Amino acid sequence: MSLSHLPLRRVFVLATTLFATTSLSGCLFVTDTTLMDPAVFVQQTAPVFAVPEYADPPSNNPPPMPGAIPHKRQLYPTDFHQTYGLPVTNPVHRTMYEVMRDEGHTLPAIPTSRVNQRFLRQEVSYQTNEAPGTIVVDTRAHFLYLVQENGKAMRYGVGLGKAGYGWTGRGVVQWKAKWPRWTPPEDMVARQPDLRQFAASEGGATPGLNNPLGARAMYIYKDGKDTLYRVHGTPDWQSVGKATSSGCVRMFNQDVIDLYNRIPAKTTIVVI
Repeated sequence: MSLSHLPLRRVFVLATTLFATTSLSGCLFVTDTTLMDPAVFVQQTAPVFAVPEYADPPSNNPPPMPGAIPHKRQLYPTDFHQTYGLPVTNPVHRTMYEVMRDEGHTLPAIPTSRVNQRFLRQEVSYQTNEAPGTIVVDTRAHFLYLVQENGKAMRYGVGLGKAGYGWTGRGVVQWKAKWPRWTPPEDMVARQPDLRQFAASEGGATPGLNNPLGARAMYIYKDGKDTLYRVHGTPDWQSVGKATSSGCVRMFNQDVIDLYNRIPAKTTIVVI
């Protein structure tokens, strides 16, 4: 049919219809209304969390080190640190526990932000009948106090013996040593045969960063006899504030050096 014989208005309508039909023939426009459904929207925008496969909880035993003394700690294993959520320590504490060079050894810094702040060295008010210069170990609170004048004391956090391995009483620091040699007592060797190589008959463990007595040791005597209990440093800083040792009083190495420098031999010590 020739368009020349049609009225102009009809030609315009036919042309418009033909254009629309041709344009839509290759692409179908459909409005997707599913996104207007709240349930669909929530499903498509919900966050996705990565859930790792189950793994055994981490061990709190220190990683093995060449020449390290084998020992075990009975701490509750957790992915979070015991003081998770506590505020970061102040600059004074970071200075106290920074890297220290002593007697040819380099002590690593204590990560104070991961330590319960109450176990860090600090001067506190302390009422006691003990004379200034006396050491008082509070086994319940895991504190060691060095009594000072005017109702004050220098307080240190300590690790103590597990149930059945502690000692209480009044004694004296008979003598003290820098970077001592460690010899486990026979009853400890009987419980842990792998310590036989460090027994007194074998010469003991060489002083150093891996030695269980740490940088300093103060030997507790009672009535002139060795109690076999010590106040000493430890390379295992995480044990401070815990009951993990075989009865001795453990301190951060930086703290035991500080205490060593403050007291003379024959200092009275009270363990309560």
